[in-house]
Amino acid sequence: MDAIRLVLNIVWLVLHGWALALAYLLAGLIACLLIVTIPFGIASFRLAGYAAWPFGRTAVPTPGAGAASGVGNVLWFVFVGWWLSLLHVVAGAAYCLTIIGIPFGIALFKLALVGLFPLGKRVVALDPPGSRSAVGAGQVVSLRP
Repeated sequence: MDAIRLVLNIVWLVLHGWALALAYLLAGLIACLLIVTIPFGIASFRLAGYAAWPFGRTAVPTPGAGAASGVGNVLWFVFVGWWLSLLHVVAGAAYCLTIIGIPFGIALFKLALVGLFPLGKRVVALDPPGSRSAVGAGQVVSLRP
């Protein structure tokens, strides 16, 4: 599974992941020029890392993200988020027209969801290394702390 993710990430990076990451980095640098928009710059940097290497990672809510991130997400949605997500959805639909492009389309749909409301989220690995004991073995999840 890790080899497949690696191949998908490399193909993604070569095709257009580098351009997405560069665009998010540039947006983050512009946002960091003003003191007030630094949280949006940090969110853009987070999205840049996710856009460069999306397979095997996901975005989860950050514990303790308060009302400020909610207000920031509303501002982000109004000024940036809706058209950014729309572009990701349109590009994802175009990728899904071919069988080979379906994984890349799904990655773009994930980016569209994160791009809508990025504040108060963090990007984490799906499977930490060594979390499975054997290939094909079922993973047991304990409900007890």
